[in-house]
Amino acid sequence: MRALGIDPGTAICGYGLIDYVDGKLIPIHYGAITTSPKARMQDRLLKIYMELDILVKKFQPEVMGVEKLFFGRNSTTAIPVGQARGIVLLCAAQNNLELVEISPNEVKMSITGYGGATKEQVIYMVTKILNLAEPPKPDDTADALAISIAAAYESSNLARRNLLGG
Repeated sequence: MRALGIDPGTAICGYGLIDYVDGKLIPIHYGAITTSPKARMQDRLLKIYMELDILVKKFQPEVMGVEKLFFGRNSTTAIPVGQARGIVLLCAAQNNLELVEISPNEVKMSITGYGGATKEQVIYMVTKILNLAEPPKPDDTADALAISIAAAYESSNLARRNLLGG
């Protein structure tokens, strides 16, 4: 199964593609879509959509994982993140992708075994799990890879439950 994880944002939108085959996780492609804060918001959102759509068409993931909105310490970023998240959901719908929405704590639990893990712990585990030579940069990319791993696990578990009739 190929999973695309997205860490939505309007300045930096991290993405990570992995294959999950026979219990093994294989990194395929990862990075970040960046936009200029000087650009009009509609142009920033259009750039995110167009680049995501190209990624989806090129790599053809079966599932897209996206982080649920989390209103933590910095609630001033909630609206722009929500707008970017809407673009991600639109891209998933237009490409008929299975969507897995996952909370930050669920991602941390899936990657580290602890829902209260620090960002550094998540980055460390993503690097080790995917056998990367160095931690992915920026942090949004590492988060997106973590989301792709968690989404692949979740999608695989759902498929198994459906096969077993549960």
